[in-house]
Amino acid sequence: MISLLFILLASLFFSGIIIRTKSLASGRKGPGIMQPVKDILRLFRKGSVMSRTTSLVFQVAPSIYLASVIMAILVVPVGSLPGVFSFRGDFVFFAYALALGKFFCIIAALDTGSSFEGMGASREALFSMLAEPAFFILMGSLALLTGHTSFQDMFAALHFGSYVSYMLGVLATLVLILIAMIENSRMPVDDPKTHLELTMVHEVMILDNSGFDLGLILSAGHLKFAMYGALIANFFTGNLSVPLTLAVFLGTQVFCAVAIGLTESFMARYRMNHNPQFIFTLSSVALLIFFGVLVILGRI
Repeated sequence: MISLLFILLASLFFSGIIIRTKSLASGRKGPGIMQPVKDILRLFRKGSVMSRTTSLVFQVAPSIYLASVIMAILVVPVGSLPGVFSFRGDFVFFAYALALGKFFCIIAALDTGSSFEGMGASREALFSMLAEPAFFILMGSLALLTGHTSFQDMFAALHFGSYVSYMLGVLATLVLILIAMIENSRMPVDDPKTHLELTMVHEVMILDNSGFDLGLILSAGHLKFAMYGALIANFFTGNLSVPLTLAVFLGTQVFCAVAIGLTESFMARYRMNHNPQFIFTLSSVALLIFFGVLVILGRI
């Protein structure tokens, strides 16, 4: 339960640090770190407007989306602190709990009858499908290296002791940061601030959501960032004491948020037809991790 509280705490400032980093990089002061949370609280006080063309699917999709992210977070440990649930193969549950929420977001966008939202839903489905192999290759490599198939056991048994293992840790961090950016539709795959429908992905999917429902969707996005940050932090926490675990966890979250902010500040958005190529390269990086694991185990 403590790991869940850590991730919830990190989600409160993660997006704010990204925005503040982008502001400072462009020479502006920018809003406060807690401004995204204030925006969500303001949305929670508003009612939702539903189109007459939508059905029950559109009404329940935001709640299911947020619930799916929370269910995925429940299996994520933080250092020596286990997740609320831990079982063999829980990383598969993690991936497909997120996929369930993504599925409902997609069909909710289609439920509106808008061609623009359908276009965004199609792109979202494609990008998520291309990112999925990289995640499973990475987790499978860690399972092969440690001999365990649950998050808690894998990270507890993971130790860096050679140049190859340090390289694997860096590559795994890179893969998870990029997956987090793809799953949250950030640069260079998507620009969350764009208002041009032809180039929008996630933002065009939620054009019909408003008020409380929009607040649920934005909250899920903040939680997903902190969730992937927690996975990255597990590479560095090991079996540290709880105070040190919290310090490393928060430091990793800040590092990831600043890295994402700087990437969005200095990296141009890719053309839409180049996004699949960029995303699929993650699988190539994950394969490098797999071959590195085989080298460590002496199998090649």
